[in-house]
Parts: sequence; structure tokens; C-alpha cells
Amino acid sequence: MHTRREPGSIALSELRTKCHEVPGRQHGLHKHLILSSVFMAVFASGTALAACHQGGPTGRYEGTVISAQAGTLDVILNLRCAQGAYGGIVLSPVGTFKIRDGSFCSGKLQIAFDAGNGTGTIDLNSGNGLLRGTFALADDHGPVTLARVGDAVANDDFTPTMAISRAHWRDDLAYFARELPKRHANAFHRVTQPKFEAAVARLAARIGRLNPDQTYVELDRLATMIGDAHTYVMFPPDHANLPLEIARFGKDYRVTSAAPEYRATLGATVLAIGKTPVSEACRRLIQITPRDETQSLREGRVESFLTIGMMLHGTGITGSRDKVSFLLQADAGRPFRVSVTPLPVGAQVAWKHVYPAAPLYKQHEGESFWCAVPMAATVYCNFHGYDGLADRAEKMFGLIDQTKPDKLIVDMRDNPGGDFTEGLKYIIEPIAGDPRLNRRGHLFVLIDEGVFSAGMSNSAQFRTQTKALLVGQAIGERPNTYQEAREMMLPNSHLRVRYSTKFYRFVAAGKNMIEPDVPIATSWADYKAGRDPVLEWVLSH
Repeated sequence: MHTRREPGSIALSELRTKCHEVPGRQHGLHKHLILSSVFMAVFASGTALAACHQGGPTGRYEGTVISAQAGTLDVILNLRCAQGAYGGIVLSPVGTFKIRDGSFCSGKLQIAFDAGNGTGTIDLNSGNGLLRGTFALADDHGPVTLARVGDAVANDDFTPTMAISRAHWRDDLAYFARELPKRHANAFHRVTQPKFEAAVARLAARIGRLNPDQTYVELDRLATMIGDAHTYVMFPPDHANLPLEIARFGKDYRVTSAAPEYRATLGATVLAIGKTPVSEACRRLIQITPRDETQSLREGRVESFLTIGMMLHGTGITGSRDKVSFLLQADAGRPFRVSVTPLPVGAQVAWKHVYPAAPLYKQHEGESFWCAVPMAATVYCNFHGYDGLADRAEKMFGLIDQTKPDKLIVDMRDNPGGDFTEGLKYIIEPIAGDPRLNRRGHLFVLIDEGVFSAGMSNSAQFRTQTKALLVGQAIGERPNTYQEAREMMLPNSHLRVRYSTKFYRFVAAGKNMIEPDVPIATSWADYKAGRDPVLEWVLSH
């Protein structure tokens, strides 16, 4: 169940059962794209649809879908009816999807759910507590079979919670230990099964005595023993996110961004967190990182953990997650302490940065793909994500046709991933097939340790399928590794556990790393001044 966006067209009359509208309710739904071959449905603006009503199907349903792309998946449908409108969620190994609307008439149930920037649909026949039919989502589709197992629950009942009993934690641990090895493509490729089971047994003996943050950390420690970066326990919504950003430069950890009230911390070196020296804090945190990935990826995870109250408290670095004390030192000053309070769940931060003006690659950070002309005969495109990539790629090639550049720069730095087949189809293959662009010394791809998942895959494909020069720092994730992540939900805490389902090989021979053709590092002085030596090298090359 991927979400590749390939718009099609279909009439509403072909998709919806013609039923009368529920009295007193008007549907003014926004028009949605029809996505090819999967959940093919559209809600036309202003069209009246039959919604839910007394006697229509509701409840908690469990069963399977057979995805053309991902195979057989266990799913939960929590379907509610309130004020004549369907709502609820669909939980699956490839994500949790919110139901946006639906209709029921003459035994036929149709549901629309949100999926990234698109809409999926489920078309089902209802009878005897069973729902059978098909789903469609982007270019994925397949049959659905669900059985009613109880009444619908509030969506919050599926929100992860750490406030459960000792017995429930033991049940969750047993489920985790049983299901993760079964679902992972090769759970014991790095850690042996006896060693993993021994670690599970040690945790089972003390799980009821741990505080919630310690429990999360120990479960995640088990997951990261598997080794690949796609296998871990996802943070619950309330993980005590601190409004600081910290990055490593050489041996120092520096505050690079902060909420306005902590502006005084900008640029300072972190000496200690609570009473724990930063070196010891990092030693503890790196033990909860994927053991089979590169050191740079693991250290990158540590940087992010340094501002997560759940991780600091759960590893004993601090005595509390609610207020975290940092011992800092400015370059020309004495050490000072600051107490930092976690952000409320979902809060937005008006970040203040250490540099006076953002370098080009840090501009438009909310956009997944954008282009600029930084100098004559040069097109720069920042490839940070995959949302709407087909349309964005079309605009990129339009800009290229207009400006006829001598250089094309594709900046993959900090690309966290998505669907690598989209990057291959819409970006890499068209560039490879265009002799104007695909020239050594005229096509550049910028990389760093933060490139991950599909971003890593596409960077490797740039190297093998084009004449691009890769510039920057080595990518943290190994190119020959387990990916294609799915997730499972622990039955009581509802924590989500991600796991890899497929092994990919993107390097045929040599080291299992993607290293740059031209290695260039960004120093603290460069970063603080807002300079980008990687891009500067390309522009002057």
C-alpha cells in the first residue's frame, strides 16, 4: 500500500451507489484526485451522498487486505457513525489512515480515507458481521475481508499510552518478542536468536519495575538489536520533545537552533545534561541505535535523542522528562545552566538559528522539492521529499527548458525517504536520458549522513545510472540493507513497532557505503556563518 500519485479520471456515478441523502445533511466535499488502479473513487464537490444511518455497519472489524504491492496485511477498521457521518481509522502495517467520509446503501459500504496527499477508498459488501470487497490507493489495490469483533471505540483508544499495568506490559513484550521475528524479513541476520531471546527474558523479569520511559527505551533497545535503521519502536505522541536542536561538530555538540525563549543557548557547547557529562550521555544513547548501520547514522540518531525527554529520562541521563537541565558554555564565556521544558504535543516552534541568514539548502524547509537559479547557467533543486513529485519534476524540467543550464545540482541532503521508485521514474531516468544534463562535471548530487531510505536508494541510483558527481559526506544508511518498513501495534500500550520486510542491494561490489566522489565537510565556523561549502564548491567548479 504505497502512495504513488498518478491522477486518473472516473465519473462519480461509476463509483457510488445511488442512494438518497440523509435528511437535513448536505455534503460539500472537496474534489479529490482519482488515483489509478487503487481505491478508485472521487468525491465531487457539492454532490449529495448517502451517509451512515441506523442499521448501517459500525464497529471494530479485523481481517486482512491483499495488497498488490505489499502482499497480505493484517488490518483493523474502527468504524463509527456520528451525526449521520462516518468516521474512524484504518490501522495497517503500512500506516494509520483517518476515515474522512463514507456512505452505506443497499448493503454496500463505501469509505474514503486520507493517505498522505491523496485519498484511498474501500468498497465493501456488508452481511452477517462480515465486510468483503476491495481497496484502492494510488497504484495499489486488492481484496479486503473483515469480520466484526466488537463495538467501535474512540480513536483515542488507539493512541499509544504508557499508563498500563504490569500484566499488560508483559503481554505487550510477549507479543513483541513473538511477532517481530516472524514479520521481519530476516530478524537474526545480525543478532543471534538465543541472544535476542535472552535479552527479552531479562526485560520480562523487570518490566513491571521500570518507569514508562525506561520501558520504552528497553523495548527500543530490543528492536535495534535487529540491526537495520528501519526497525525500531516509534515514539508515542507525548515523548517530551525539547525546543532545542543540537548537532555534532568535531568532538563538540553545539546548540544550532532554539525556541525564542532559549535564544541565549545558540552556539553554546553542551557540556552536560543534568549531572551526566555529554560524552557519557552519548555513550548510553548510542546503545539504542541500529547496530548494523554506519557510525555516522548512529551518531545522527544520538544528536536527535539529546533533545528527547523520553530518551534522556529513560536512559537515566536525567531524573525527569518534565524539565531538563543543560550545562552549556559559549565560546568566550563561563559555563552556565539552563532548564528546558518540553513542548506540548503538536506545538509549533518559531525557531531561532545560530546563523544570521539561512544558506540556500535550508530555505523553504516546508517544501519537499523546489528549484532555484543561484547563478547564471545553473539550476539547483532541493530534493527533500516525495510528495507530489510527478508535478514538481515537471516544473523542474520546465525550468531547465527555459534556462538551458550548464549545471544541474540535485541536493539530496537530509532527504528522509519515501518511494524510491518515484525518484527513479520522475527524476533520475529522465535526467539519465537527456544528454544536455547527463554530463560528467555538469551534473552534481549533494549528499550527507542524513540521507535515508528512499533518499539513499535514489542517491545510489544517481551514481549507477547517471554521470553525476556525488559531493559532500558519506551517507549514513548502508545501501545493501533491509528496508521496506511496515509497522505493528502492541495490543495494550498501542505503541507502533516498525520492521523491515525486504532486502535491497544498491551497491554491487566494494564497501557497503555510499561515499562522495568529492568529500567536503561543513565546519562549525561555516555553519555558524551560514555558509555551505558543499554548494560553494559545486558553484565554483
